[in-house]
Amino acid sequence: MDASQISRRAFLYGSAAVAGGAVLSACSGGGGDPGGGSESSGGGSTAKGSVTEPLPKPKAFQQSPSLEGGKLPPVEERLPENPYVIPHRWIEAGNYGGRLNMNVFGTTGAGKAGSDREFFYGHSILRYLNDGQDVGPGLAEKWESNDDASEWTFYFRKGLKWSDGEPWTTENIIWWWEKFILDQKMAQTPPDDARSGNGNLAKFEAVDDLTLKLTFDTPAPLTADKIAAWVNGNIGGNGPIWMMPSHYLKQFHPETGKDIPDNWDTVGGLMEQKADWHRNPDCPTMIGYKCKSFDNSKGVVLERNPYYWCVMPNGDQLPYIDEIQFSIVSDAEAGKLQIQQGSVDYCHGWFNQVTLQDVQGIRDSSEEAGTEIILWDSGSGTGSIFFLNYDFIEPELRELIRQPKFRQAISHAFNREAVRKSVYFNTGEATTGTLSPKAVEFNVDDASKKLYTDWRDAYVKYDPEKAKALLEELGVKDADGDGVRELPSGKPLKLRLDYHADESAEHRGKDAQLVSDLKAVGLEMTQNPIAPQTYDDQWKTGKLMSRTNWEVGDGHPLIYAGWVVPVQSSHWAPLQGTWFTLLGTGTNEKEVDVDPYKRHPPRLEPEDGSPVKKLWDLYNAAKVEPDEMKRHGLVWDIFKLHISDGPFFMGCVTNYPQVMVIKKGLRNVPRNENLALGGWVNPWIHPTPAVYDPECYFWDKPDEHKS
Repeated sequence: MDASQISRRAFLYGSAAVAGGAVLSACSGGGGDPGGGSESSGGGSTAKGSVTEPLPKPKAFQQSPSLEGGKLPPVEERLPENPYVIPHRWIEAGNYGGRLNMNVFGTTGAGKAGSDREFFYGHSILRYLNDGQDVGPGLAEKWESNDDASEWTFYFRKGLKWSDGEPWTTENIIWWWEKFILDQKMAQTPPDDARSGNGNLAKFEAVDDLTLKLTFDTPAPLTADKIAAWVNGNIGGNGPIWMMPSHYLKQFHPETGKDIPDNWDTVGGLMEQKADWHRNPDCPTMIGYKCKSFDNSKGVVLERNPYYWCVMPNGDQLPYIDEIQFSIVSDAEAGKLQIQQGSVDYCHGWFNQVTLQDVQGIRDSSEEAGTEIILWDSGSGTGSIFFLNYDFIEPELRELIRQPKFRQAISHAFNREAVRKSVYFNTGEATTGTLSPKAVEFNVDDASKKLYTDWRDAYVKYDPEKAKALLEELGVKDADGDGVRELPSGKPLKLRLDYHADESAEHRGKDAQLVSDLKAVGLEMTQNPIAPQTYDDQWKTGKLMSRTNWEVGDGHPLIYAGWVVPVQSSHWAPLQGTWFTLLGTGTNEKEVDVDPYKRHPPRLEPEDGSPVKKLWDLYNAAKVEPDEMKRHGLVWDIFKLHISDGPFFMGCVTNYPQVMVIKKGLRNVPRNENLALGGWVNPWIHPTPAVYDPECYFWDKPDEHKS
């Protein structure tokens, strides 16, 4: 197989039609004179996409003036022998200096603000390019597999260094793998990247300091794609960790440290605190920045990593901007006010509850605030989502939830066009709920495109009478004539919409429509706010009935399967998902006589012939299929099962635009027309904006943007 890059079939799906009138049509243009790109009317580059072949090593290197005159080695000695050269066609050489002020929404403090980490790709072995169409080098400058893709070898750049100047080696991967994954410490579970189609873990071998070999007991043809997904690093949460600065962290491990407490590896314990570069200034990183200061109630300030291994085509070592400040905002409306007042330099709207509904207010204040609006494609397959807990703890309700006709009745009762108009300003298109329309499997041939529309349209029609008929078939009737339907047993049927108490206006608008629509067909649903801190634990144990404040933006089910195949605990079949994550660990063989909801952790094995078991079988077969078209066929069978036995999750609108707000004068921020697919914002496995390398953003007048 190709040793330097892997190209995936081009995605052909276009951008969302921005049909919301003058408010949206006026959002475009601005900043940046790209090297080699032509000019647009807004002064920005019209160059599109990224080069897929590694660019040549620059003849000379430059560094930030702030690094001169100190005790650091020369820039040539701090960089690897072959640095990563930023390949985006829209970029231009920039200016060093200044600070980038951002806010981040969160109600649990800056320490849990995982969206901050989505800006930085430096811990990734491989990287996505061109909105996920290509996989390119990262920390590894080349890689290869054997003929059946059961053995993968990664060759890392010579001379890589952590932010403290210590060498990066494959030992940093092996230490993570052996001390945390194999030893099951710090609540870490094996990443799917390292699990075979049989559910067994790969063998990790450090051939030498710069060569890593992974050996699977089945073909693993998508290993490179899976490794490129997520930003990785840190303590998990933004994908697998994949590497840890073992030279620093060994002092906090009981095998090598002194006076280590017994709870060193618990959630929030010693190791998690020390291993989090985001909140520990002493923790080395491989990204363009390192922590300068952290305050859980205020935010984090990041400063330049002088050993960052990425450069511009002209040899400028990145990053350009000296510091980044993320200020925590617990009230989304207060965060929007800061944008309108001009105190925010860059806002990734997806992370800050800034949506199409906020565009008019931001536009009205843009002249005074010095801002402009950019629209990138969300890539969403659902918009705001709704799904019931397939593993809900109450037996009679669980049995009803598992009936396809019950979920289909809810889908037909839901007026999606009303949501598309009121929440999404008539952008995108109404949908039952699918994976992203940008998914490669939807764009292989005419049949695959039809499969997308079949799934999109399967249960999308607003048809209250059909919904009522389906409920009647199930025995869900209004037996006492009070206008509210009961369970088939005659007991009250009370649906509950469990949602994060801090959910955005986007989700609240959709939720209100859904509750009203269900009432019209005789289904009572109460809205139940849940503290974000406790939501996931309650969901994983089957105690919550439904989930609403989320969406599906992912497009490759063999890289991130969770939405279509229950392989983890976060989605629509959490206890069966937990069972899958524990395959191969020996845990599932324990507590076999214990109530599944009282096991540690709670988990369920799917029944033979059940939809979940069928999905698992298809997924496991697809993961090991080296023939691309046969692999597509197995994935299409997964989609077909979602049509016949679904919907397992329900969406409302596909591929609406996502809002970015930037200060005028911030350069190298791509526009929709620069991006290969117009952008693909929403999936966390296509880590945006990290894929566009914010380390290359710069100020045209950095002296005006100092701290």
